[in-house]
Amino acid sequence: MVFLSSLFASLGGVFGHNLEEEEEEEEEAESDMASRAAAVPKQPRGGLEQKNGQAEGRPRRVLRDIGNLATTVHPVEGKPQNHISRPITRNFVAQLQANNPQALEKKKAHIDFSCKLQKPLAEVINGGAAAGVSRVVARKGAAQKKAHDQQQKPKKVIFLSPDEELKSEEEKPIVSARKSGKGSSRKTLTSILTARSKAACGLTTKPKNPIAEIDLGDVDNELAVMEYVEDMYKFYKQAEDESRVHDYIDTQPEINSKMRSILIDWLTDVHRKFELMPESLYLTINIVDRYLSMKTVPRRELQLVGISSMLIACKYEEIWAPEVNDFIKISDNAYDRGDILLMEKAILGKLEWYLTVPTPYVFLVRYIKASVPFDPEMENMVFFLAELGMVHYSTIILYCPSMIAASAVYASRCILNKHPFWTETLKQHTGYSENQLGECVKLLVGFQTEAAETKLRAVYRKFSSPDRGSVALFPPAKSLLAAAVLP
Repeated sequence: MVFLSSLFASLGGVFGHNLEEEEEEEEEAESDMASRAAAVPKQPRGGLEQKNGQAEGRPRRVLRDIGNLATTVHPVEGKPQNHISRPITRNFVAQLQANNPQALEKKKAHIDFSCKLQKPLAEVINGGAAAGVSRVVARKGAAQKKAHDQQQKPKKVIFLSPDEELKSEEEKPIVSARKSGKGSSRKTLTSILTARSKAACGLTTKPKNPIAEIDLGDVDNELAVMEYVEDMYKFYKQAEDESRVHDYIDTQPEINSKMRSILIDWLTDVHRKFELMPESLYLTINIVDRYLSMKTVPRRELQLVGISSMLIACKYEEIWAPEVNDFIKISDNAYDRGDILLMEKAILGKLEWYLTVPTPYVFLVRYIKASVPFDPEMENMVFFLAELGMVHYSTIILYCPSMIAASAVYASRCILNKHPFWTETLKQHTGYSENQLGECVKLLVGFQTEAAETKLRAVYRKFSSPDRGSVALFPPAKSLLAAAVLP
């Protein structure tokens, strides 16, 4: 313990004191050690611990605190604790070397042993302290020089606007740890098998016209029944043939196709005058055709069949349906109240009250929605072509309601130059390709060409008005008129 205290005393002399103070401390230490040697009996090496109290016989002068106190170093187990009678100083080392060189070698061996316990202390012996001081000074000087250089070096300041900051953040590439590794170019077995599966299924390239989700806008609309709409239209496609009429004109001795067209043209005017819903007109035409296909009707009752059919359709579709007296007036009192109610009862009995049928209007609404993006002009053109087709007998006999609706949409896209004319979305929802619609499209465009010159102009007048976009005034698609099949 005394040896370590003396060793820290020498460190204090190296780093903080001048030579004069060091010599005074050596003389005081020598006098103290001489007095201790006279008062305390010599103990064998490795004996009991040295007492810190006063020596026997005479009072001991307390050593000054010279700033070299240090923490106690615990001795190694199995090794005797070394005791040195005085601190190691330069004068003491020179005296030992002159008097007893062997004692100096023993002290150096003790110092080498203490180096294992505390490495910096070994540098103090034999001039090691000077080397340590030089290294400390060198490190401190290098750190100061580095700090000075950093302060002198001009800092580059870049000012970014908020927009540039957002742009720079967006342009930062996102590199995953796996991708930045050395094996980033190596493909896994899963990726290889996935690529092969896509190639086998023909999914390697994206479709040019992807199918659009046309029902996303109706998520919050409970009346749109988004969950069931696909199933509903599948049912309509299956049920449309059940309510479709066959060619019945040959079974009517007093009625021909032209008379039937005149009746539908007049009902279109009545429908417009009463400001009814579009569904009412399409259902009226369906009821008229179905009844005429089941029952032979005299010519004088043909208008009565039309009035009664519209009365039934309005009761089915409208909120505020016209009254019987309204139909009597609109027909110029050709029939009385009893005639209309009697014919209404006869029609419902013949049809067995079966009124929930898929008319062209049911499919028109869906197919117009599939013709994205929505365009009011497009919608008016589709209804114009569809109603032109419904006036003519050949249309309802040759084609089912869904094909009439799909053909009206295709022809409207061609007339309004909507590219592409037929999309994957329309093909998905209609179930028809362009080739399947060819003949029906030509038929509708042919009706459009003659609409301004024919005598049956109710539909033409209706869609020539500004509230309908004046779509009836648009020129027909010339590319579809080459082989138009007219009745």
